[in-house]
Amino acid sequence: MNALPASTDDSALWDAWLSAYRLPVLTVADEVGTFRALAEALGTTEQLAAGLGVDARALGIHLSLIAAMGFAERREGRWAATAETRRWLHPEAEGYFGPLLAGYRQTNALHDQLLATLRTGDKAEGHSSSVEEWERGAMPAELAERVTALMNAHSRAAAKAVAQQGLFTEVTSLMDVGGGSGIFCIELARAWPGLRATVMEIDVVGQQAARYIAAAGVADRVGTAAVNMFTEEWPQGHDALFFSNVFHDWSEKTNRLLAGKAHAALAPGGRILLHEMLLDDDACGPMTTAAFSVLMLLGTRGRQYTFAELRYCLEGAGFVDVQAQRTGGGYYSLVSGRKG
Repeated sequence: MNALPASTDDSALWDAWLSAYRLPVLTVADEVGTFRALAEALGTTEQLAAGLGVDARALGIHLSLIAAMGFAERREGRWAATAETRRWLHPEAEGYFGPLLAGYRQTNALHDQLLATLRTGDKAEGHSSSVEEWERGAMPAELAERVTALMNAHSRAAAKAVAQQGLFTEVTSLMDVGGGSGIFCIELARAWPGLRATVMEIDVVGQQAARYIAAAGVADRVGTAAVNMFTEEWPQGHDALFFSNVFHDWSEKTNRLLAGKAHAALAPGGRILLHEMLLDDDACGPMTTAAFSVLMLLGTRGRQYTFAELRYCLEGAGFVDVQAQRTGGGYYSLVSGRKG
C-alpha cells in the first residue's frame, strides 16, 4: 500500500476545487459591466451595485474574488480597476478580451448561476444546498448521509490542525454546534484525553455522526445531541462551543442570533470558537477564500467574513478577548472569544 496518512494542510486540494469559480466570475463581470464601472469611477460596493442594478451583497462577494485575481483594488472602502483591468477588460481597451469571455459564458452553467445570484442576491436554482433542511431541522436520510460524508472529507486535515491548538489545554467539555460527522470532536478526543465532546446536530445528521464516532473508537467520550440550533434550547454548561463552517452559511443577522444563543449556553468564562477561512482585512483575498465565498453565495445565505466582522458579531453578543489565529490547517483560522 503506497497511500500516505492525512496531514494538516490540504490547501492544494482547496485551490484546485475552488479554482472553478475564477473564470465565470470574470465572464459575469464582463456581461454586467463591472469592469467599465470600476475603471470609470471609484465607488463603494453599494454605489457600484446601484449603478449596475445588481445585489450589493452578491457584488461584494464577486469583487473579493476579482480583486484576489488582480483585477480590482480597494482603498478606504472604495473599489477601483487595476491597470490590468483597464488594459484587458475595459470594453474600449485595445487589448479587450471580451470576445473570448463571451464564448466561454455561452457554454458554462456556473456563469448562468452566478449571473442570476448577482442580479437577485438569492441562491442559485439547481445548485446543491441543504441550508433549508438544517433550518427546518429535518433532512432526508440519503441527503444527510451524502452531506455528512462530504463535510467529513473536506474537514479531515482541518480537524487534525485544530486538535493541535494549545487553547484546548483547559477545555474539558466541548460542544460542536452543527458538527456534521463529528470529525472535529473525534480528533479533539484523540488529542486531549481529558476532553469530553458532544456533536449538536439535527437528528438525522446526528445519526450519521454517531456512526463516524463509533468507527473512530471514541464513543466513550464523544456523544451527540439532537437539537435544532435555531428553534430549540441548547444544552447548557459546556466550557467551549465550537462552530466549523457554520457562520459562513448565514447572514450577519443570523450569526448574531447564533452568537447570542452561544453566550447564553456557555458556562461563565467559557469560550466560543469559530473555525472559518477568513478574508483579508480589505476583503481582497486570499484567492481560495474569496472563491469559497462565491460558493457560499451560490448555495447559502452567507459568505466568508473578515476577522473584524466576526469580532464585531461576537463582541455584540457579549464576548470579550476576541482573537484569531491560523491553525496550520490549510487556509483556516480559529476565532475565539470568552464569556465575561
